[in-house]
Amino acid sequence: MSSFGTGNLELIDSKVNKYGYLDILKRNIRQSAQKMGILANFKLYQDNDPKHTSHICRLWALYHCPMVIKTPAQSPDLNPIEHLWDNIQRSLHESNITSKNIMKEKLIEAWRNIDPNTCKKLVNSCQVD
Repeated sequence: MSSFGTGNLELIDSKVNKYGYLDILKRNIRQSAQKMGILANFKLYQDNDPKHTSHICRLWALYHCPMVIKTPAQSPDLNPIEHLWDNIQRSLHESNITSKNIMKEKLIEAWRNIDPNTCKKLVNSCQVD
């Protein structure tokens, strides 16, 4: 996500290690940035999850992202995607989900229906001077 809206949603079925995360970045980051119209100057922001900070992922980002924002330790309030997931979770809680497939459908629908203004507000609320 960015202040311009959402990029691709990648649904995963199992735990992801640094190599799986790197594959997700490779498949989605440029395509998502292009979709949002920010390909030339996007900034990658990740939390301090060990797979995000692994040497292989940091090195890849160095060569494939215009800018990587250094994340302060333990800063959930500065991570707009966490707030976006809270919104999605509340929306899903109202749905009648009876299977994994229905959950996937509802997640995709909720992701597609996110208003770009919501993303903009969340990103702007997390900016620090």
